Amino acid sequence: MQLQYIRHNGSEFDVVIMVLPQSAPMLLTRNLLYTGITRARKLLIIVGQDRVVNFMLQNVDSKKRNTGLVYKLQNMK
Repeated sequence: MQLQYIRHNGSEFDVVIMVLPQSAPMLLTRNLLYTGITRARKLLIIVGQDRVVNFMLQNVDSKKRNTGLVYKLQNMK
């Protein structure tokens, strides 16, 4: 079986499986959890430890993402 990563900005799916490993706190935000929850139409499966999910519920910090997008767009030729 081959797994594929497909990005669907703003789309919904019948089933969403969120894998929430313990990782850097700046990645475990309430916004990310909300996004996963709101993408599920019929079924949401969360795979992870309760303490990680609880941390995400409490983590309302949103960090500025340093993607370099502005620089890349300004220097396109």
